[in-house]
Amino acid sequence: MSAVNEKKVAALEAVKYIKDGMTVGLGTGSTAYFMIEAIGERVRNGLEIKAVATSDETEKLAKKLGINVITLAEAKKLDVTIDGADEVDGQFQLIKGGGGALLREKIVAHNSDFNIIIADSSKQVSRLGKFKLPLETIPFATQLIINELEEMGLNPVQRMRGIDVYKTDENNDIVDIDIWNTDIKLTDLEHRLKNIPGIVETGLFLTTTNLVIIGKGDEVVIENR
Repeated sequence: MSAVNEKKVAALEAVKYIKDGMTVGLGTGSTAYFMIEAIGERVRNGLEIKAVATSDETEKLAKKLGINVITLAEAKKLDVTIDGADEVDGQFQLIKGGGGALLREKIVAHNSDFNIIIADSSKQVSRLGKFKLPLETIPFATQLIINELEEMGLNPVQRMRGIDVYKTDENNDIVDIDIWNTDIKLTDLEHRLKNIPGIVETGLFLTTTNLVIIGKGDEVVIENR
Protein backbone atom coordinates (compact mmCIF):
# COMPACT_ATOMS: atom_id res chain seq x y z
CA MET A 1 0.00 0.00 0.00
CA SER A 2 1.29 3.47 -0.87
CA ALA A 3 2.73 5.90 1.64
CA VAL A 4 0.21 8.48 0.43
CA ASN A 5 -2.69 6.24 1.41
CA GLU A 6 -1.09 5.52 4.80
CA LYS A 7 -0.73 9.25 5.44
CA LYS A 8 -4.40 9.78 4.59
CA VAL A 9 -5.74 7.05 6.88
CA ALA A 10 -3.55 8.26 9.77
CA ALA A 11 -4.71 11.85 9.23
CA LEU A 12 -8.38 10.89 9.08
CA GLU A 13 -8.08 8.91 12.32
CA ALA A 14 -6.40 11.83 14.11
CA VAL A 15 -9.09 14.30 13.10
CA LYS A 16 -11.62 12.21 15.08
CA TYR A 17 -10.01 13.61 18.26
CA ILE A 18 -11.08 17.16 17.40
CA LYS A 19 -14.28 18.40 19.01
CA ASP A 20 -16.36 21.56 18.78
CA GLY A 21 -14.89 24.52 20.63
CA MET A 22 -11.32 23.24 20.66
CA THR A 23 -8.23 25.26 19.87
CA VAL A 24 -6.12 23.11 17.56
CA GLY A 25 -2.48 23.24 16.50
CA LEU A 26 -2.04 22.48 12.80
CA GLY A 27 1.21 20.81 11.80
CA THR A 28 3.24 21.18 8.63
CA GLY A 29 4.22 18.68 5.97
CA SER A 30 2.81 16.14 3.56
CA THR A 31 0.95 14.09 6.19
CA ALA A 32 -0.37 17.18 7.98
CA TYR A 33 -1.72 18.37 4.62
CA PHE A 34 -4.29 15.56 4.61
CA MET A 35 -5.21 16.33 8.21
CA ILE A 36 -5.82 20.00 7.42
CA GLU A 37 -7.94 19.08 4.40
CA ALA A 38 -10.04 16.75 6.58
CA ILE A 39 -10.51 19.45 9.22
CA GLY A 40 -11.53 21.88 6.49
CA GLU A 41 -14.23 19.46 5.36
CA ARG A 42 -15.50 19.11 8.92
CA VAL A 43 -15.56 22.90 9.30
CA ARG A 44 -17.67 23.16 6.16
CA ASN A 45 -20.02 20.66 7.78
CA GLY A 46 -20.39 22.75 10.94
CA LEU A 47 -17.36 22.07 13.16
CA GLU A 48 -16.38 25.20 15.09
CA ILE A 49 -12.75 25.44 16.17
CA LYS A 50 -9.90 27.90 16.34
CA ALA A 51 -6.53 26.91 14.93
CA VAL A 52 -2.88 27.91 15.27
CA ALA A 53 -0.62 27.17 12.30
CA THR A 54 2.97 25.97 12.60
CA SER A 55 4.06 27.56 9.32
CA ASP A 56 3.09 30.20 6.80
CA GLU A 57 2.30 27.41 4.31
CA THR A 58 -0.08 25.72 6.76
CA GLU A 59 -1.75 29.03 7.59
CA LYS A 60 -2.43 29.75 3.91
CA LEU A 61 -3.93 26.29 3.36
CA ALA A 62 -6.06 26.46 6.51
CA LYS A 63 -7.49 29.89 5.65
CA LYS A 64 -8.19 28.74 2.09
CA LEU A 65 -10.23 25.87 3.52
CA GLY A 66 -12.23 28.17 5.79
CA ILE A 67 -10.54 27.26 9.08
CA ASN A 68 -10.46 30.06 11.66
CA VAL A 69 -6.74 30.72 12.20
CA ILE A 70 -5.59 32.76 15.20
CA THR A 71 -2.18 33.56 16.65
CA LEU A 72 -0.55 31.54 19.40
CA ALA A 73 -0.70 34.62 21.64
CA GLU A 74 -4.46 34.79 21.11
CA ALA A 75 -4.85 31.07 21.79
CA LYS A 76 -2.66 31.09 24.92
CA LYS A 77 -3.06 27.30 25.21
CA LEU A 78 -4.04 24.63 22.71
CA ASP A 79 -6.25 21.63 23.41
CA VAL A 80 -4.60 19.40 20.85
CA THR A 81 -1.96 19.60 18.12
CA ILE A 82 -1.73 17.18 15.20
CA ASP A 83 1.55 17.05 13.32
CA GLY A 84 3.73 14.70 11.31
CA ALA A 85 7.27 13.43 11.88
CA ASP A 86 10.27 12.47 9.80
CA GLU A 87 11.06 9.65 12.24
CA VAL A 88 9.35 8.26 15.35
CA ASP A 89 10.79 5.56 17.60
CA GLY A 90 9.24 3.23 20.16
CA GLN A 91 9.81 5.73 22.99
CA PHE A 92 7.71 8.43 21.24
CA GLN A 93 10.87 10.35 20.38
CA LEU A 94 10.87 12.19 17.07
CA ILE A 95 13.02 13.82 14.45
CA LYS A 96 11.14 16.68 12.82
CA GLY A 97 12.08 19.60 10.61
CA GLY A 98 12.38 18.11 7.15
CA GLY A 99 9.95 20.79 6.05
CA GLY A 100 11.86 23.49 7.90
CA ALA A 101 9.13 24.33 10.46
CA LEU A 102 10.76 22.75 13.52
CA LEU A 103 10.95 25.95 15.61
CA ARG A 104 7.28 26.85 15.36
CA GLU A 105 6.32 23.17 15.61
CA LYS A 106 8.17 22.78 18.88
CA ILE A 107 6.72 25.99 20.30
CA VAL A 108 3.20 24.88 19.42
CA ALA A 109 3.80 21.37 20.80
CA HIS A 110 5.10 22.84 24.07
CA ASN A 111 1.94 24.92 24.43
CA SER A 112 -0.48 22.06 23.67
CA ASP A 113 -2.23 19.92 26.26
CA PHE A 114 -2.17 16.88 23.94
CA ASN A 115 0.09 16.14 20.96
CA ILE A 116 -0.80 13.63 18.27
CA ILE A 117 1.78 12.49 15.72
CA ILE A 118 0.58 11.04 12.41
CA ALA A 119 2.82 9.23 9.95
CA ASP A 120 3.04 6.52 7.34
CA SER A 121 4.74 3.27 8.30
CA SER A 122 8.09 4.22 6.75
CA LYS A 123 8.56 6.88 9.47
CA GLN A 124 8.47 4.30 12.29
CA VAL A 125 12.02 3.34 13.31
CA SER A 126 13.73 1.40 16.07
CA ARG A 127 16.36 4.10 16.41
CA LEU A 128 16.44 7.75 15.37
CA GLY A 129 19.10 9.09 13.06
CA LYS A 130 18.92 7.75 9.53
CA PHE A 131 17.03 10.94 8.72
CA LYS A 132 19.40 13.88 9.09
CA LEU A 133 18.67 16.01 12.16
CA PRO A 134 17.75 19.63 11.30
CA LEU A 135 18.98 22.53 13.40
CA GLU A 136 17.61 26.06 13.06
CA THR A 137 20.43 28.59 13.32
CA ILE A 138 20.85 32.36 13.42
CA PRO A 139 22.43 33.43 10.10
CA PHE A 140 25.02 35.59 11.93
CA ALA A 141 26.44 32.44 13.54
CA THR A 142 25.71 29.69 11.01
CA GLN A 143 29.22 29.24 9.61
CA LEU A 144 30.85 29.17 13.04
CA ILE A 145 28.22 26.68 14.19
CA ILE A 146 29.03 24.51 11.18
CA ASN A 147 32.70 24.60 12.12
CA GLU A 148 31.91 23.50 15.68
CA LEU A 149 29.59 20.73 14.49
CA GLU A 150 32.32 19.47 12.17
CA GLU A 151 34.67 19.21 15.15
CA MET A 152 31.97 17.11 16.86
CA GLY A 153 31.94 14.71 13.90
CA LEU A 154 28.33 15.49 12.97
CA ASN A 155 28.93 16.20 9.25
CA PRO A 156 26.86 19.42 9.09
CA VAL A 157 25.43 20.59 5.77
CA GLN A 158 23.72 23.94 5.33
CA ARG A 159 20.35 23.44 3.68
CA MET A 160 19.90 25.07 0.31
CA ARG A 161 16.93 25.75 -1.96
CA GLY A 162 18.44 25.44 -5.39
CA ILE A 163 21.35 27.88 -5.47
CA ASP A 164 19.96 29.96 -2.59
CA VAL A 165 20.35 29.46 1.14
CA TYR A 166 17.21 27.90 2.61
CA LYS A 167 15.35 30.27 4.93
CA THR A 168 12.76 29.38 7.55
CA ASP A 169 9.59 31.37 8.23
CA GLU A 170 11.59 33.15 10.94
CA ASN A 171 14.28 33.99 8.34
CA ASN A 172 16.81 31.67 9.97
CA ASP A 173 19.04 29.00 8.41
CA ILE A 174 18.78 25.22 8.62
CA VAL A 175 21.83 23.03 9.16
CA ASP A 176 21.27 19.28 8.78
CA ILE A 177 23.55 16.97 10.77
CA ASP A 178 24.23 13.23 10.84
CA ILE A 179 23.64 11.69 14.28
CA TRP A 180 23.46 8.06 13.17
CA ASN A 181 26.97 7.13 14.28
CA THR A 182 27.08 9.18 17.45
CA ASP A 183 27.03 7.31 20.75
CA ILE A 184 25.76 10.34 22.71
CA LYS A 185 22.38 9.85 24.40
CA LEU A 186 19.68 11.87 22.65
CA THR A 187 18.90 13.91 25.77
CA ASP A 188 22.58 14.75 26.19
CA LEU A 189 22.94 15.57 22.50
CA GLU A 190 19.94 17.89 22.67
CA HIS A 191 21.43 19.68 25.67
CA ARG A 192 24.85 19.96 24.04
CA LEU A 193 23.46 21.33 20.79
CA LYS A 194 21.19 23.86 22.51
CA ASN A 195 24.20 25.13 24.46
CA ILE A 196 25.90 26.26 21.24
CA PRO A 197 25.09 29.98 20.87
CA GLY A 198 23.19 30.61 17.66
CA ILE A 199 21.40 27.27 17.51
CA VAL A 200 17.82 28.37 18.05
CA GLU A 201 16.23 24.92 18.09
CA THR A 202 16.80 21.30 17.14
CA GLY A 203 14.54 18.82 15.39
CA LEU A 204 14.68 16.43 18.35
CA PHE A 205 11.23 16.18 19.92
CA LEU A 206 11.92 13.89 22.86
CA THR A 207 9.11 14.46 25.37
CA THR A 208 6.21 16.23 23.65
CA THR A 209 4.25 13.36 22.08
CA ASN A 210 1.18 11.80 23.74
CA LEU A 211 -0.25 9.67 20.93
CA VAL A 212 1.16 8.22 17.71
CA ILE A 213 -1.06 7.15 14.81
CA ILE A 214 0.71 5.15 12.11
CA GLY A 215 -0.93 4.29 8.81
CA LYS A 216 -0.25 0.69 7.79
CA GLY A 217 -1.91 -0.25 4.55
CA ASP A 218 -5.59 0.62 4.92
CA GLU A 219 -5.44 0.34 8.71
CA VAL A 220 -4.04 2.46 11.54
CA VAL A 221 -1.98 1.51 14.55
CA ILE A 222 -2.58 3.76 17.56
CA GLU A 223 0.05 3.91 20.29
CA ASN A 224 -0.49 5.75 23.59
CA ARG A 225 2.34 6.95 25.79
